[in-house]
Amino acid sequence: MTNGNGGAGGTRGKAIKCKAAVAWGPRVPLSLEEVEVAPPGPLEVRVKVLLTSICHTDLSAWKGENKVHRKYPRILGHEAAGVVESVGEGVEGLAPGDHVVPIFTGECEKCVYCKSDKTNLCGTYRVDPFKTTMVHDNGTRFSVVDRQSGVRQPVFHFLNTSTFTEYTVLDAACAVKISPKAPLEKMCLLSCGITTGVGAAWNSADVSAGSTVAVFGLGVVGLAVAEGARLRGAARIIGVDVNPAKFTKGKEMGVTDFVDSKACDKPVHEVISEMTDGGVDYSFECTGINDVLREAFLSTHDGWGLTVMLGIHSTPKMVPLHPMELYGRRIIGCVFGDFKGKSQLPDFVDKCVNGEVNINFDGFITHKMPFSDINKAFQLLEEGKSLRCLLNL
Repeated sequence: MTNGNGGAGGTRGKAIKCKAAVAWGPRVPLSLEEVEVAPPGPLEVRVKVLLTSICHTDLSAWKGENKVHRKYPRILGHEAAGVVESVGEGVEGLAPGDHVVPIFTGECEKCVYCKSDKTNLCGTYRVDPFKTTMVHDNGTRFSVVDRQSGVRQPVFHFLNTSTFTEYTVLDAACAVKISPKAPLEKMCLLSCGITTGVGAAWNSADVSAGSTVAVFGLGVVGLAVAEGARLRGAARIIGVDVNPAKFTKGKEMGVTDFVDSKACDKPVHEVISEMTDGGVDYSFECTGINDVLREAFLSTHDGWGLTVMLGIHSTPKMVPLHPMELYGRRIIGCVFGDFKGKSQLPDFVDKCVNGEVNINFDGFITHKMPFSDINKAFQLLEEGKSLRCLLNL
């Protein structure tokens, strides 16, 4: 349900009314509403979303698991692919018709952070779960008429993206132009899950050929880590999960051994130590559970083991380690696979298109549904019955 034709002539500079899935409160089913999407402000772009998918971060936000992050009404969603409809004043490198993927941690390419090769965080547009408005004016670009009062009210943004809508407004720093040859259905997954996991193996850990790896949590991010480790030539990739049904999918992604943590009669790190003669070279924590993070850390080999933390941990939990345990093992955090979105992701896309990098995109997509079935897609993810459900808008 949109007005205008999405092109430069009909809608540029005008508000667009379209369909969006609005979150009104914790665990309240998303409501398909007619929202008004304002034109992009300076250094912003308005994007017609063609495909979006649901990540566990969206699920966590919908549940309201982190109370300090709650803000309603809100449009969730951060994995998507679409086409630029119009651009705001001062935008360079993006134009109507460009194919883009939104990224939740942006890159202005000008600040001291973006100019450093030591981080992929941006001083202004980095991921911030507390942020619910646009950078330019601290306002929102979405509004909706409240059904009870009849008054139009602002709808808040989510993770710099808000993709559960037919049109969204992004900071230009959070929109990555990709090759028009790249299939958007697959590129949608590069907004978060696959980029985060593969990048963790390549950029954060720099997994070496012949090494041993343990992946804790075989959701999309964990399976993407396995994919990245496989492509780097890891000799052994151990998958750890409480759901044995995930082990079959793990084999597709290069997992060589499996540990059902619920069936272990001893701590998982002891099981892995016995399997690997002292521990793995690299471990990856992809669950956001403190106890799992500790097991991942202790599963690495004393002297050189490296743990990469990818899970989203709720506030106010702290790292479950004694400082002295860091003598002999290391632990680091990873955001978006340590990829710089604007400057590095397009090259990654080109390599996927050209066959230089063979990512099993299709293996991650377990369901395809119309956007109107978004609540059903959330249910599938919550029940552990899907990896990624693609929603067509």
